[in-house]
Amino acid sequence: MDDCLIVGGGVIGLSLAYELSRQGLRSHVVDRGAVGREASWAGAGILPPANLQAAVHPWDWLRARSHELYPIWSGVLLDETGIDNGYRRCGGIYLARSAGEAAALAGMASLFRDHQISCQRLDAEQLVEIEPALVPSWATGAFRAVYFAPDEAQLRNPRHLQALAAACRGRGVQISEGVQVRGFVRDADRLTAVETNVGTLRAANFAVTSGAWTGHLLQELHVSSGIMPIRGQMVLFRCRRKPFERIINEGSRYLVARDDGRVLVGSSEEEAGFDKSTTPWVLSELEQLARDLIPALREAEIERTWSGLRPGSFDGLPYIGRIADLENAYVAAGHYRSGLHLAPATAEVLACLLRNQPPPIDLVPFRPTRG
Repeated sequence: MDDCLIVGGGVIGLSLAYELSRQGLRSHVVDRGAVGREASWAGAGILPPANLQAAVHPWDWLRARSHELYPIWSGVLLDETGIDNGYRRCGGIYLARSAGEAAALAGMASLFRDHQISCQRLDAEQLVEIEPALVPSWATGAFRAVYFAPDEAQLRNPRHLQALAAACRGRGVQISEGVQVRGFVRDADRLTAVETNVGTLRAANFAVTSGAWTGHLLQELHVSSGIMPIRGQMVLFRCRRKPFERIINEGSRYLVARDDGRVLVGSSEEEAGFDKSTTPWVLSELEQLARDLIPALREAEIERTWSGLRPGSFDGLPYIGRIADLENAYVAAGHYRSGLHLAPATAEVLACLLRNQPPPIDLVPFRPTRG
């Protein structure tokens, strides 16, 4: 019998399976569709800077521990699978067009400094040196303030998911796709099995890591949560060469350039239920943002557009921990825009719980029963 049945094969579920395999535990990952094809795949792979030594709140610890683990995991995954997940410490530019946005960035920079994270306000000369692709936009007077965080990183999330899945399979993790969960079998304070369209699946422990669909599954266990789907739309440009080097952030929107010349532009935040369609007006706004900021994109072709459903929560924090009064059932979901970023640390924490070891942080802020 498997040590853990993981319901949900996105970056959280695959990271948990990978971490458990490193600790000698056997897991089985099931997904309603193809693994790694929902929110984990749909984003841009931005990894904001963080500092473990300055982390105070458990949320800060998740960010900082993941930031510390990603270069390690990326190297190990490359060795195990031969897949380069595109981890690059490229740095991030933050833009403000209005006085209010400039004040918000000044607050962000102050917070970064409190956490001993490098962040500097750029003048025109510094911008020329650090990201010359933005100089034409700067010259129009569009920006009130520009900041640079050199420790911001990126990875190519589809490749990272491919590497995780390949590493898991190589370590003996069973991965089953197209598995629809129809119910849970409970015996007193323990789960004994999951009923699915392919039969009854048993394990010693169970973890629900199904992203935006987690709320529906928890309802089957009579547990309510604030997890909700938040749609985000994306535009992908294709250029002959990489048009800029840094991640470019403007409020909740961003541009990320890959080494092969592709540029991702995102993203919207929409409450649209489980509708993953795209809308012309949102895509047009993202396209215009990109072409206005980077002159090289004005002649670039759009290769593809898509949307994904992020698992939001009512208070912006994920749900991590034991499910209600069940001794052997756990949840990790609701990471919203930070699922990819927080996956390694979330996997470490959940692996501790599954092994009956104390977690490295206080999980009270993330308790699944908070609503």
